[in-house]
Amino acid sequence: MDNYHFEYILLIAYTLGIATVLTVLFRKLTHLYVTKFSARIKTDPTNFSFIKNSIGFLIYTIALVFIFYKIPYLKTLGKALTAGAGIVTVAVGFASQKAFSNIISGIFILMFKPFRVTDTIQFRNSQKGEVEEITLRHTIIKDYENRRIVIPNSIISEELIINSNIQDKKIRQNIVFSISYDTNIDRATEIIKEEAMKHPYLLDVRTELQKMDKSPVVVVRVIALSDFSVDLKAYMWTLGNDEGFIMKCDLLKSVKERFDMEGIEIPFPYRTIVYKKEMDEEVEQKES
Repeated sequence: MDNYHFEYILLIAYTLGIATVLTVLFRKLTHLYVTKFSARIKTDPTNFSFIKNSIGFLIYTIALVFIFYKIPYLKTLGKALTAGAGIVTVAVGFASQKAFSNIISGIFILMFKPFRVTDTIQFRNSQKGEVEEITLRHTIIKDYENRRIVIPNSIISEELIINSNIQDKKIRQNIVFSISYDTNIDRATEIIKEEAMKHPYLLDVRTELQKMDKSPVVVVRVIALSDFSVDLKAYMWTLGNDEGFIMKCDLLKSVKERFDMEGIEIPFPYRTIVYKKEMDEEVEQKES
């Protein structure tokens, strides 16, 4: 290996090394700033997340342009590519169509903010989690099993999204309880309300007028007369999704225990299975 080639390798390594150090340093400084000061000045961390990734992309782009300019072989290659710009443009256009679509969608997400970093969102009917990062290409969502869902920006921007954090974080938690037809509905309703009122995550969102009218904090209504049960739905408010899930689990347990103590049955369908052999024997006995 001659000295020229060795110098070029050193130049590439040196340039990419500087670009990497600058990118890591900028990311750490941005993260430090967001952690310490964004809450004080009420700045959306989504903006910093997007800028952090954009600056990293820009630093590496400048480094690559510098390498192409300094190395004669690569500079000659660049001129050759420029001469065949028509074909290259078409090839790059097809190859980068999705990439540019993701970048543009990421910019739109940053501008219009259908969701932000730390927001809890639901998409594709069942996928749910917390927005962890928004990059130039994709959005990273952490689900409740601590897994990361990586979605290209062009795809998530077309999804129907339920955002639990826009304007008001608190949610109404609805829980269904089923009782048998011979159960006293008023007594079952009273038990559900009593157990709900004990829970620390329950919120009283009544207006002053509703409090004066003595409207209940927890509302329980009959929502269905099913084949095997009378279905009661309890409506109550809580701080957010996490608190709502915990409250639902706790109330399912405590209400079930109260129902058992009060002798209230939670019905389930009975199934009678008749074997054909036994039926044939019964028919033969009757005929004989």
